[in-house]
Amino acid sequence: MNKDLKPVDYGLEKIFEGAQDFLPLLGTDYIEFYVGNAKQAAHFYKTAFGFQSYAYAGLETGLKDKSSYVLKQDKITLVLTTALNSQSNIGEHVKKHGDGVKIVALWVDDARSAFEETTKRGAKPYLEPTVEFDEMGEVVRSGIYTYGETVHLFVERKNYKGTFLPGYKEWNSDYNPTTVGLKYVDHMVGNVGWNEMNTWVKWYEDVMGFVNFLSFDDKQITTEYSALMSKVMSNGNGRIKFPINEPAEGKKRSQIEEYLDFYESPGIQHIAVATDDITTTVAQMRERGVEFLSTPPQAYYDAIPERLKNHMHRFKEDIQELQKLGIMIDADEEGYLLQIFTKPVEDRPTLFFEIIQRMGAKGFGAGNFKALFESIEREQMLRGTL
Repeated sequence: MNKDLKPVDYGLEKIFEGAQDFLPLLGTDYIEFYVGNAKQAAHFYKTAFGFQSYAYAGLETGLKDKSSYVLKQDKITLVLTTALNSQSNIGEHVKKHGDGVKIVALWVDDARSAFEETTKRGAKPYLEPTVEFDEMGEVVRSGIYTYGETVHLFVERKNYKGTFLPGYKEWNSDYNPTTVGLKYVDHMVGNVGWNEMNTWVKWYEDVMGFVNFLSFDDKQITTEYSALMSKVMSNGNGRIKFPINEPAEGKKRSQIEEYLDFYESPGIQHIAVATDDITTTVAQMRERGVEFLSTPPQAYYDAIPERLKNHMHRFKEDIQELQKLGIMIDADEEGYLLQIFTKPVEDRPTLFFEIIQRMGAKGFGAGNFKALFESIEREQMLRGTL
């Protein structure tokens, strides 16, 4: 952690003294995927992840070039967008990258100010401040590019009472499987190319006023075969956290190199979503067909009491149940956390999800890095990409 930054706790938020406040972010508004078939992708996320139908825009609402299905689960909003013709930039994005995250939309109180403050600090514009309105009010959106072709949209919706955004209609469906207990977006991890991590760390510091509050080098994130480096960026109130990964030299190809090969540019590697009951959430997701990485060996679970140390008196989970589900455990000075990672959710080995339950811990499971990456390497060996 940067010695000049002092973490101060205000309830659930960690405020870093010295973090710049020219870009107040209220939270993650939505995450938009560009996909090959939004209707089918929506069915998958409803069935497997427990998302609910929320809003729709497409031919029936007057759009001619794309369709978008909006799904919700508690505070998480996903938008799945597909092209309706071969000339679409959306289709070109999918052709190059496969299904993936195009837009990370951030909730702000003033989208015009957010655009002005970031572009004057060097951000490349994606969308000039634009007012969209219907009978339910207005939404102001603006946007900038970050790494690769990924975009941050700033969404100001304080004067809007409608369903999602103007131009969308409520999506009523007879098929809405029950939720699985996912609550909110904890963090989103981006992969960038060789020697690009520090460039993007500086970009987030200079352009968006973020701070780098955790760093991991290739000595901490390493296995027998591969290594990577990572730095965690956070805004001032701690509601938005973007770890940034880059490859490091190893005997074989790391998961970051594999991602870059198949995504064909930097981009979002995984989305971490929080739950209050990870054993129930993961058990339900497994029953619904979600595939997770392989379970760590017995020795990993035998060592849990030693790893938790001072937090063991608070630990209420059944270790055998955690082992059965493949859930990992880590601890820091402030508490412990439980986490598990899905396999990639499409055929290209790119985007995946993390399910996380925080029991006071503020970290990202550093004690699990070796076990996690060895599990990923086993999948890479099966794919022939290690």
